[in-house]
Amino acid sequence: MLRKILLVVSGNAAASLLLFARNLLVARMLPVEDYGIAATFAIAMAVVEMASQLGLQQQIVQARDGNDPRFQAALQGFQLLRGLLSGGALFFAAGLIADLLRVPQVAWAYQLMALIPVLNALQHFDIHRLGRELRFWPQILTGALPALVSLLALWPLARMFGDYRVMLYAMLLQAVLGTAISHLVAERRYRLVLDRQVMRRSLHFGWPLLLNGLLLFAVFQGDRLIVARAFGIASLAIFSMGVTLTLTPMLVMVKSTQSFFLPQLSTAAHARATRPERFDELAQAALQAALLGGALLVLGVMLLGPMLIEAVLGGKYAALLPLLCWFAAQQGLRMAKAGPNIVALAAGLTSNSMVSNAVRAASLPLIWWAAQRDQDLAVLLAIGTLAEALGFALALVHLARHLGVSCRPSLPAIALLGLFLASIWMGTVTPVPAAGLLAGVAAAAPWAAAAVLACLPLSMVALRRQVLRRG
Repeated sequence: MLRKILLVVSGNAAASLLLFARNLLVARMLPVEDYGIAATFAIAMAVVEMASQLGLQQQIVQARDGNDPRFQAALQGFQLLRGLLSGGALFFAAGLIADLLRVPQVAWAYQLMALIPVLNALQHFDIHRLGRELRFWPQILTGALPALVSLLALWPLARMFGDYRVMLYAMLLQAVLGTAISHLVAERRYRLVLDRQVMRRSLHFGWPLLLNGLLLFAVFQGDRLIVARAFGIASLAIFSMGVTLTLTPMLVMVKSTQSFFLPQLSTAAHARATRPERFDELAQAALQAALLGGALLVLGVMLLGPMLIEAVLGGKYAALLPLLCWFAAQQGLRMAKAGPNIVALAAGLTSNSMVSNAVRAASLPLIWWAAQRDQDLAVLLAIGTLAEALGFALALVHLARHLGVSCRPSLPAIALLGLFLASIWMGTVTPVPAAGLLAGVAAAAPWAAAAVLACLPLSMVALRRQVLRRG
């Protein structure tokens, strides 16, 4: 199992790191204002993708009949229909989005981006179906190769345009190649079927994920909209870079954890009536893997983030350094929250992520209120971090109430993650220079964080069993 874990993590990391490098290079190449405009492309794509997300890729893994060729063809047909609707919505809303983000001159770019959801919807679902058998190479290649070409294309694009259009055409190139490679690595012939029964079934499965998509738009992009409106495009560039630095590794870990655990949990959930202990053990392993991933994410950001900002981005993004702690804590808690959401998804409880993200979305009015009173970005991030912690707690409660999965075996790991985040916070927000008790706290915090992190894997019994398991 350890080899498969390393494969899926390294594969997902390769694709995400290439896209991460692309974003950093674009930020380096362009003036801050142009990068701020380029960052709005991600906002626009998130609007249409999250507002139409039905979890069809997850359904083909979770469903009992996910290996059936006709069922796959029906999901592909429904996915294409969804992509056409999303692309059409983005095309006709381009002017409104540009005005909302105060960049009316780039409305044409949003219209051109309407091709991306259509291209993504044309991907072959074999790359997801093969994940049922823990065969991850097709999905890895579909993600990594387009990201690599998109990165290499930056230099000719920069020479041709030299402004925000570099990001626009890099994203389009990635979408074209992603669709092409998904068909090249597929084992089955690509078929499209429009089946009303499968559509109804998918809507029943996916409507909580659809609502969750709207909440995720608020969670991932609502802060950016608030910053853009209240602080301006330059502050949006700083904020967007902070999100990029921390969101990218979080998404790698979430995708890897879901790719590895969802097929196994889904199989165990179907057999839970006869073998409940297998599902329960896998559920605890998934919860603990997400907790460990959250801690490692925070550690990596705090150790490598400042060096990366100074070496690659330079002085233009120096204002980001004191905010890294908050960005890292938010994404670490989001990673922890992925554990109960993956367990719930495997059992068909698609409402878990929606319920947990509702807390974070509900914090946006408070964040807007703080922004309107000219508070700095740290206050906005602190509010969001507290909301993420509450959402994680609600995710665990919802999972226990509806599926009977107790978090008790993972409580030591949860407590240690909380202590780790508290130690990181004490070591970074203590005023400098500090004296007396504050100086002692600041000096002891890194040692406390290291000690807690060392104890964290020892508390994860179920995860250790799963990692060392053969097969």
